[in-house]
Amino acid sequence: MPPSTAELNLEVVTGDITRQPVDAIVNAANNSLLGGGGVDGAIHRAAGPELWQECRRLRGCETGDAKITRGYNLPAAHVIHAVGPIWQGGGQGEAELLASCYRRALTLAEAHHLSSIAFPAISTGVYGYPLDAATQVAIRTVLGFADELNSLRLIRFVCFDEETATLYREALSAAHAFSLNATAMPSTRDCLNFSTTK
Repeated sequence: MPPSTAELNLEVVTGDITRQPVDAIVNAANNSLLGGGGVDGAIHRAAGPELWQECRRLRGCETGDAKITRGYNLPAAHVIHAVGPIWQGGGQGEAELLASCYRRALTLAEAHHLSSIAFPAISTGVYGYPLDAATQVAIRTVLGFADELNSLRLIRFVCFDEETATLYREALSAAHAFSLNATAMPSTRDCLNFSTTK
């Protein structure tokens, strides 16, 4: 049975994803999984060298897919490494690849019986995906996957700044208000908790 609307919480916060006390944080990884700039580099630095060693054994990851590792020195017990698409103008299947990242991350979280997960804004850094469009894909995909969830009780979107957080809040509210399939989406009143941390 999927969780009831009172049991599934979606949060929007500003802050550092490496400090989130959740079961898993999602890394906006590259295909090598061996670290890079932005969120990817920050997660590898915070987790310590053991993360790099485990990622090396995974032998990379395809765009649109995700793989899970331990969290090591992070507060999160696990890191789910999701490889988002590089923005090429929108005509190269970027939206579907980005949506696949979110679905695969949620699927892995469920497979490992995790109860909480935190996402960054995948592909919006050096990969150049327009923030507004990426936000819409993220919210639509996560909400559309809600009826598949059993163990997850908290999905948190961790935003770099307040501008990004505002886009996420607006997208969540709009998705709920205009959904034609409200039974597959959590109730804004009952379970979408909006908060901001500096």
